[in-house]
Amino acid sequence: MRFLRRSLTGLFMVALTLGLLAYAFGNVQTAIIAQMNEEPGSRPARERVFAVNTITLIPGTVEPVLEVFGEVQSRRALDIRSEVSGTVVELAPSFVEGGRINAGSLLMRIDPADAETSVALAEVDLLDAEGEVTDAQNALALSRDDLSAAREQAALRERALNRQRDLVDRGVGTEAALESAELSASSARQAVLSRQQAIQSAEARLNTAKIRRDRAQINLDEARRDLTNTEIYAAFDGTLSDVSIVEGGVVSTNERVAQLIDPSALEVAVRVSTSQYNRLTESGQLLESPAQVTLDVFGLDLTIDGTVSRESASVGEGQTGRQLFVSLSDASGLRPGDFVRVGIREPSVRGVATIPSAALSASNKVLVVGEDERLSEADVMLVRRQGEDVLVRARGLAGQQIVAERSPLLGAGIKVRPLSPSDGTEIAAAPAMIALDEERRTRLIAFVEANNRMPAAAKERVLSQLQQPEVPAAMVERIEGRMGG
Repeated sequence: MRFLRRSLTGLFMVALTLGLLAYAFGNVQTAIIAQMNEEPGSRPARERVFAVNTITLIPGTVEPVLEVFGEVQSRRALDIRSEVSGTVVELAPSFVEGGRINAGSLLMRIDPADAETSVALAEVDLLDAEGEVTDAQNALALSRDDLSAAREQAALRERALNRQRDLVDRGVGTEAALESAELSASSARQAVLSRQQAIQSAEARLNTAKIRRDRAQINLDEARRDLTNTEIYAAFDGTLSDVSIVEGGVVSTNERVAQLIDPSALEVAVRVSTSQYNRLTESGQLLESPAQVTLDVFGLDLTIDGTVSRESASVGEGQTGRQLFVSLSDASGLRPGDFVRVGIREPSVRGVATIPSAALSASNKVLVVGEDERLSEADVMLVRRQGEDVLVRARGLAGQQIVAERSPLLGAGIKVRPLSPSDGTEIAAAPAMIALDEERRTRLIAFVEANNRMPAAAKERVLSQLQQPEVPAAMVERIEGRMGG
């Protein structure tokens, strides 16, 4: 009985628990259905306001700067070539790559033995030719004397013939004597003709001898010139480049052994498009526009003033646009072959405003901030692109604020919160600085000090920055990039 009572009590408790769970599940289900059937509560909608960077549109006069790249080259570059062949027996101490050469100094001497032998042989040939000329002149003089004697003899024969004819006419002379006189006169005339032929032969011999003498003189002059060409002298002050010969080497005729470059006569050759070229001209004539040439030296810009001096006469095969040449006021620090950035000042443009290119849409429209801080679109005329900026003409928008950076979220009618640069919301990022350990610092300083192409002023600035506790990271990257490490 006791076991049965406990079993029934357990079954009752289980049934009660199941009933309570079923009741709770029904209540929860009813509450969920009621909640889902109820209408959600509506809250008042709020307009979204975007914060935008704005700038003020201020028209004025702008001098655009045409940014192009060019290569430094020398206006005076002379190829040093050997005009004779032979062995190099002497070189100037400064005849090395980068050696400084003064005008008129001896650069190279080639073994003159062969040239001296040629001069000696040419002198002997000239003496022989002059002797032949003397002999021909003497022979011509003798031939002329023979002709004079033959003419005198012919004149005597003619007088004797005339006497015989006179005697025959008077009946005193004989026909035989007359014929003998005529024969003697004819022989005398024949002798005159022979002497004239001898004179012509002597004159021809003299002319041939003179030609031979002139040819011998030419050969002597050429041999002496070859002897002189065994010594090569500098035509102007400059620096040697592409040296390809050493003392004891053998050179051939017209072989290029080096190049002499005048480092003080440097210019920059740049290529611009046809439209850019038209902006630098006036009435078809190229303007002498001021320019600035910039060379990047380990993160430090070496800037030199210049002027557009001339243009190339032809476009060039496979090229387009125009090639311009910029003369430099001071070429110190530059070398032929340097790749530089050139900024050429164009003629002034009036009535334009400078805005960021991001503020202009593809259809040449800008977003204007109205009085209630709502945006509206306005058309502007694009005049020129200037790097990351553009020059525009905007009638009726002077002094108004426009959005500096457009985005797909912005459009006409949207309310914004303007942020102008004067609010201090945009602060220029300072260049990244890094600390160097002593080993790395020493390696960088040694590389900079060993660089002979760097201008002294730029080298001093770089070394002074490398001595600081923190160094610009961009400069360190540039130096290590050139070190190859």
